[in-house]
This record gives sequence, structure tokens and C-alpha cells, in this order.
Amino acid sequence: MSDSFKTGRSRAAYAARMTPRFDAIGLAVADMAASLAFYRMLGLDIPAEADTQPHAEATLPGGLRLMWDRAETPPPSGPGRMELAFLCDSPAEVDAAYAKLTDGGVRGSKAPWDAFWGQRYAVLLDPDGNNVALFAPLPG
Repeated sequence: MSDSFKTGRSRAAYAARMTPRFDAIGLAVADMAASLAFYRMLGLDIPAEADTQPHAEATLPGGLRLMWDRAETPPPSGPGRMELAFLCDSPAEVDAAYAKLTDGGVRGSKAPWDAFWGQRYAVLLDPDGNNVALFAPLPG
């Protein structure tokens, strides 16, 4: 049970302590077109041209994003097939959050870097080995 639940603290109190916000779920896929066709059958609105791209995403009701990334050799089922992504307010916050978490014993997978797609990005591992990303748009 979380401390906020036990003490009756509001969700706002949590948000004031930790700025990264859950923003997206990412899936590693071997066949982008087949994966997107499946999710279209479930009612997601994904443009047809996404079938040939290395990355696709759809915004779900409520604003959460579901993302797909083509992987030449996706990991077997289990840890590593999906990634939770947390949006930070700034590139500096990505660095600070990554440092705080790894200093606290969380396993880092990829230290913060400026990704070619225009984000400051870092990857941590949850206790089961799943990827948890921290990201923020780069300026300009």
C-alpha cells in the first residue's frame, strides 16, 4: 500500500512531490502492420501510413498514448516487450529524476541522452525488468 493511501493524502500531494507524469505505454513489435491492424480492429484510430513507419502512436480517451516501435528482434514475451513512459517538465528534470531514482537503488538501463527524435530520454528498469522511460521535449 502506498503512503498516500495509508495517510489519506490527496493525489495533488503526490503530484507536488513528483513531477514525471504517466503519459504513454510503448510496445515493441515485430510486424508493425499486423500489430496496428489488430489495434484498429479494437477501435483505435491509426492512420494507414503508420504501417510502414518505425514508430506509431494513438492517443486514447483521457489523453494516455499507446505507442508501437518496430524492433527487428523484439524480446520474447515477458519483460522488455513494453515500456511505460513518464513525461517530465523539462530536460533537466529527466536528468534529476533519473539521478534520484538510480541513487535510490533503481536499475538504470540507459542514462539520459538527447534522442534524435527531439526528446531528452532515459530508461530505467522496474523490479521485473520492464522499461520505464523518462522523457521531455528538447527546446527549439
